Amino acid sequence: MAFVVCKVPMEHVQDTAGIEAAMREWNFAADDIVAVVAKTEGNGGVNDISRILVDRVLRDFLVAKGSRTRAQALQVPIALSGGCDGVISPHFNIFARVPEDDVSRASKDELRLSVGFAVSERILPEEIGRLPMVEKVAAGVRKAMKEAGIVDPKDVHFVQTKTPLLTAERIADAKRRGKDVFKTEMMESMAVSNATAALGIGVGVGEFGLPREDQIARDLNLYSSVASCSSGVEQDEAQVVLVGNRKGIGGRFRIGHSVMKDVLDVEGIYDAIRKAGVALPERPRPSDLGGALVNCFIKCETDPSGRLRGRRQVSLNDSDIHHTHHTKAVVGAVAAAAIGDPMVYCSVAALQQGPAGGGPVAAIIDATKVKAAK
Repeated sequence: MAFVVCKVPMEHVQDTAGIEAAMREWNFAADDIVAVVAKTEGNGGVNDISRILVDRVLRDFLVAKGSRTRAQALQVPIALSGGCDGVISPHFNIFARVPEDDVSRASKDELRLSVGFAVSERILPEEIGRLPMVEKVAAGVRKAMKEAGIVDPKDVHFVQTKTPLLTAERIADAKRRGKDVFKTEMMESMAVSNATAALGIGVGVGEFGLPREDQIARDLNLYSSVASCSSGVEQDEAQVVLVGNRKGIGGRFRIGHSVMKDVLDVEGIYDAIRKAGVALPERPRPSDLGGALVNCFIKCETDPSGRLRGRRQVSLNDSDIHHTHHTKAVVGAVAAAAIGDPMVYCSVAALQQGPAGGGPVAAIIDATKVKAAK
């Protein structure tokens, strides 16, 4: 079966009406949903309970609308990025299997989107920021790649993970067992968990070998260009969604990726869209997309130098608003302007995901609409 990717608005944190509408439009059932990647409203921090609520709503939906048991629903990767700063609009990106149609049969000799998914072994608090977590994430990525039927790592363009971060309770649990943790500052542990997962992704898809432990969250010259990592309190393992292209699967969709060199690098966004297969002019506008773009998936990071294109930035010194909020709002606005839609997946804390101060960007397109986009 081929895959479909649907971008669905989230009108409130318990809203599943858009998912049901997409199921009717694309002819798939709740049991065909293989993964969800979403932007949720909330503060995007350690205590962002909106993610827990949305996660519960989605898993209840999978059980109520399909034949999955609760245990089976818990195995479906659901990666929720909290915080819709600036113009970013809450939404779901639904990945589902769909029946073969004429388009699927006609496109089997062409590269088309495939999705793999996995859930890693449990990640212990003391493993965050350390090699055991890198290895567990890498193993999950390899499993997801096999699930997607992708042999060549170059055909992998986007790997979304959701991993645990450190909370007071998890730190106390480690201490009770005689273990120490990488970092006790809980908000900063989010970036560390993301960095560790990103290196696990890089190892899993063969971008580089197993790093030294002292490189984790420190060596910013070492990064994955396909990693999109989010962390939270929803679970204790890494949930992995891997998206790439392969021949033989059929379908309408294709994915490409690039990197944004900094938070203003709109060309990085358009480069990802081009690599997915949409021909664009030298200076593109949203109207040039011709309806072919499904969505962009972007990770972003405040430049640790405190400078942007040589100009001083003050967000790292802001004691009132965490710098992640500044950056997410800026990149969300740049992306929304580039594609003409504020319903864009933009997630912060991109340590070792793309170059420092920038981040990876992946674009999914509907290949049947590419001619209209030229």
